[in-house]
Parts: sequence; C-alpha cells; structure tokens
Amino acid sequence: MSSSVNVANENGVAIVIIDNPPVNALSFHVRKPLYEALAALRDDPGAKAIVIACAGRTFVAGADITEFGKPVEQPELRAIIALLETVPKPTVAAIHGTALGGGLELALGCHFRVADRGAKLGLPEVKLGLLPGGGGTVRLPRLVGAAKALGMIVSGTPISAGEAKAAGLVDAVVDSDLLAEAIRFAGEMADRGGPFVPVRDRNNRLAETDLSAFDAQAAELAKKARGLDAPRACAEAVRNAITLPFDEALAAERQLFLKLVSGDQSRAQRHLFFAEREAAKIPGKDLQKRTVSRVGIIGAGTMGGGIAMAFANGGLQVTLLETSDEALRRGLATIEKNYIVSVSRGSLTEEAKRQRLGLFKGSTDYTDLADCDLIVEAVFEDMAVKKEVFGKLGAIAKPGAILATNTSYLDVDEIAASTSRPQDLLGMHFFSPANVMKLLEIVRAEKTAPEVLATVTDLARRIGKVAVVVGVCHGFVGNRMLSARGSENEFLLLEGATPGEVDKAFTDFGWPMGPFQMGDLAGLDIGWRNRKARGQTAVIADTLCEQGHFGQKTGRGWYRYEAGAREPVADPEVEALIRAKAAERGIARREIGAEEIIERTLYPLVNEGAKILEEGVAGRASDIDVVWVNGYGFPIGKGGPMFWAGLAGAGNIVERLEHWHRQTGRAIFEPAAMLRRFAETGSWESAGGAR
Repeated sequence: MSSSVNVANENGVAIVIIDNPPVNALSFHVRKPLYEALAALRDDPGAKAIVIACAGRTFVAGADITEFGKPVEQPELRAIIALLETVPKPTVAAIHGTALGGGLELALGCHFRVADRGAKLGLPEVKLGLLPGGGGTVRLPRLVGAAKALGMIVSGTPISAGEAKAAGLVDAVVDSDLLAEAIRFAGEMADRGGPFVPVRDRNNRLAETDLSAFDAQAAELAKKARGLDAPRACAEAVRNAITLPFDEALAAERQLFLKLVSGDQSRAQRHLFFAEREAAKIPGKDLQKRTVSRVGIIGAGTMGGGIAMAFANGGLQVTLLETSDEALRRGLATIEKNYIVSVSRGSLTEEAKRQRLGLFKGSTDYTDLADCDLIVEAVFEDMAVKKEVFGKLGAIAKPGAILATNTSYLDVDEIAASTSRPQDLLGMHFFSPANVMKLLEIVRAEKTAPEVLATVTDLARRIGKVAVVVGVCHGFVGNRMLSARGSENEFLLLEGATPGEVDKAFTDFGWPMGPFQMGDLAGLDIGWRNRKARGQTAVIADTLCEQGHFGQKTGRGWYRYEAGAREPVADPEVEALIRAKAAERGIARREIGAEEIIERTLYPLVNEGAKILEEGVAGRASDIDVVWVNGYGFPIGKGGPMFWAGLAGAGNIVERLEHWHRQTGRAIFEPAAMLRRFAETGSWESAGGAR
C-alpha cells in the first residue's frame, strides 16, 4: 500500500496497520492510503472482517495539529469515518497506548473496539481551544450516554480501558497480544453474522437522557470555563446530539469547530501546545546525561515537602533532611496527610500511597545525602543561609551529584561560587504547592555544565513538570515580571481604585484571581520580608503587615475572611487606610476604570518580558508564555503575555506605555527596544526574541 499504511490478511480477516511514528497522527500521507485501503476492502470478498491497528507504541494519538487552520487536503477524517460506516462486514479498532482526538473518532467509526488493558481513550481537543471535529460529539454520546460524553469532552481527560469498557465505549479489554485477540474477535463477529449497526445509528443511550439534568451539568461545567469558548461549544455540540437528527448534529459540530479553529482562543491554546514542546528543546539534549535515582531535599517545610512529594510521585527515592527531629517529624506527617487527602478524593489508591511513602527516608544528618544523585536546597530565602548549605554540600555530595537551589529570587551564580563545584549547580525554582504546580524554572548559571542542564530538563518531564530554562537575574523570568505587573498596584489604590475593583478587572480579563486576593492567599508577610531585604517599601501593604494582617492565615489582609473562610469580604478599614495614605501624600482620588487597570499592570508585564528577551534571560518569547500560563495563571485563552501582546496590538501597547511614562515619569512604563521592534515587525522572532 504505502510506507504509512499496510494491509495483511489472516484467515479472512483484513488487518490495516497504520505506521506513522511517533504517534501515528492522521496526516494527509496517512489518510489517503487509509481511505483507499478501506474502500478496497469494503468490496473485497476475501475479507470477511476488517481490523484497524497501529504499529509502534500507540494507536492513533490524534490528528496532525500542524494542519489545523489550513485548507484540508482530501480525504479528511470525516470522509474516512463515513466510508467505514458503509462497510457491511464487521470493523474493529485494536487500541493500544492512546486513542485520542481523531484517533478515538476513527475508532468510533468502527462497529467494535478492542483495547489493551493499559490503553487510554479520550477527546482532548478542548485543551487546544477546539471541539472534536470528526463526529466525536455526536457518536460518543451514542455509546456512553450524554452525561458521560459531556464530562469526557469538556474536560478532555482520557479514561482507562477498564472505565471505557464499563461505560460502553470499548467492547473488550485484553491483557496480552492485542492484535491476535482483535483478529479473533473480528472473526467471531463475522461468523456470527450481521447486520452490524454503525455507531451513528445507535440511539438507545440518547433516548435515556434527562435533558434538564444534562443542562444543569452543562451549566456547572460552563461556570468553571472562566470565559473559554471551547467548553461551552463542546456542551452545545453534545446537546445537539441529543436533540437533532444525526446528520444535522454532525453539520452543527462542523460549524462550531470551524468557528473555534479560526478564533483567537484556539490560536492561543495551540500556540501554548507547541510552546511547551519548544521549551524542552535546549542545546545539549543529546549529551550523555547523568543518572538520577535518589534525590536529597534540604528543608521539610511547605516548599521542601512539596518538592519531595513531586520526586516521589515520579518514582524516585527521596532523602528528606531537616535541622531537628521535631521539624522532620512535622514535615513527614504533612506529606503523609497530603497523600491521605488524595486517597480520600479518589485521585490516589491506598496501595499507591503506601508505595510513595515507602520512597521517603528522613534524616537530620548531612552525611545521609552522600548517596544522592541530585540534592535540592529548599531552605529560608536568605543568601547567607543558602551559601552555608552549599558550602557543606561541596564536601559531602558524591562526585557527579547535581546540586540545585530552589531560590525564587537570589543570584544563582553567587550561590554557585560558594561551592567547589559550580559546574554541578543550577537553580530549580518550583512553584508552590510544588507537588501540584506544573511549572519548573530551571536556572542556568554561568558555569552550569551542559549535561547537568540536559539531565535536569529530562528529569523535570519524568516528574510531570513543564520545564523552562531561564538565565540568572533577580526573580528570573516569572517573579521579575510579577514585580513589574505589581509595580502600579499601590499607586492605583492611592489614586482611586479599591482592591476589589483591581481584582475584578483581573478576573474579568480571565485570571483565576486578582493580585490582592492572591497576595492574601500567599501571605502578605512574604512580600514584606522581601521588600525589607531589598530596602524597599509599600506604604499600604507595609502598614497592614505592621498591624499583623497577613491575609487569609490571619483572617485579615487586603480583605477580611470571616471565621476562617476563604471568600474575601471588602474591609472598610483597609479602604479607610488607603484614603488616609492618599491624603497624607496630597493625592486627589478619582474613578479608575478596568481599562486603565489593565494598561498599568499588564502592559508593564509585557514590557518587562521584552527586556528579559533582549537580555537573553529567556531564549524565546514562547518560553515566557509557558512560564506565565503554567506558573501564574495567565489566561490560557490569551496564550501568555507575549502572545497576547500580538492580539492586543504591540503598537497600541507601546503608545499607552509612552502615555503613562509621560504621566508618571516611572521607568516601568518606558517601552523596551525589543517591544518597539516587535511593534514594527509583527513577530518576536523578527524583533530578535529567539535564540
């Protein structure tokens, strides 16, 4: 047939093998020979049944995402599925690895599905700002019911083969020799005789639907979508499957897909998809990497414990070091409690909890770190303390061990100078809670060895992190830009805004919460301590901290929190404090709208990103987007700050920054040269923002 589609025949069962490594994506060079093979086999009297299977490590893991938004070369996936549904003999999809997106839609075109026990099945298009475009929203509900289909499609989360069998998506689950079992299954179906009813004509599960319950479920899911179009479109498409004839629902799905694929949100989410993969590409990836099987963590507090859990969750052995037995017991107890909570929520089994806890070894003796391949320091954010730690490690760690600091702000080159092996040291900036948050900033110091950087980048993927390599500067990429974003916060309050108004402008933009609510969640004392260390002040925040109002943990901060609740309530005393501080400075307060709030917070964020690119602290504009979406909650539907700058109009951002620079004289508003070039050229790459 072709290099990507091959056909064989075993005892009258035709086997169509797709071979398009690495994930058997349904590119044009696969679709064309696949269509031709199926068309020929439909009318071939020598084939009593057809099995569709894949070579390599997975079934079809999706469509070719690079083709999205471009004219589609025929035949497209929908035509292949339509052809499958005209085949009178039994058709069987043999699924191993993952059947995702277009891969699952192809399988839904078959009469039957046989899956390997370890297979995963799902329709994750929503994560690209899309809905399934090959009939998935119309066929899946016919097999699993509308409610189950809605949950799968709106979440985009794959399900196991066992769950798929229980739901009616899979007809058989096998533990060995999938292809042989699928061939046997297909032969049995053929011998049993038809007619074989295509999925499109199976309406029994749809007839069972309680439409009012479905609408309530869809409304709840839409509420969680935070302004994203795709989840709502997915719900609409599944509802169409219930209320419209098949062909009408299929046509409506196509129209919704075309609208989404041409929209800014899907463009943004597809940008992020490629950006995360690009971020993992670093010089030296082909170097011989160091072996990492045991990790040492210094510090069993909130951050250290979370980092330890992240490594244990990835299957690595962990030595957790603390200064006292009491602190160590407290840290290990917190880790165990976190795992117990996961078990109670159903996200972890009791057996998995025992296995992970079995990976921990506690110690108060530095010499117990001597057998560790990687040692991560997670102690107090103080340069002298960190230098002392690495001074000890230089003498204790075995040759070739990688040393990492979890500092959020401090100079990694200065820390590296405190050890006799600076080539082995880098930064691993985890985000709290470290066992949950996906982002890991890997800080490349001046003398970090290339194979150390490559090893840690690979290790990050092993423990489920999205890694971005950054250079050394105060706050690296994320926290440096966060400082720029927050530089106007107090000025906005003094000049007339309230914390609630600023936060609302942020949540309306798409952030999960605004800066003042986030400050209360993190603890105002953290920023206060940072400011004091750098000789800086924040007149309102410092006063709140002096009063002992640190946020949620004290019940008061920028807001009040009643009886330990997490819901913020406007605090008249804070607003009175703001007015008093404004009066002291002779500031006449005025009404400040959401547009001005966004200009004075997010435009400096973009501007600082441009400076970071210009300095080479970040290698690509897309790396910055990955940091901000995965670590700080920048709305995924806007693609990160640097991508959003293109949507908002870089020329407009430059113009408004110049306006605020004239108004305030503050350097934060002076447009970076890189941003000006971006406004002129239309791309960060053309402006020089790429390695």
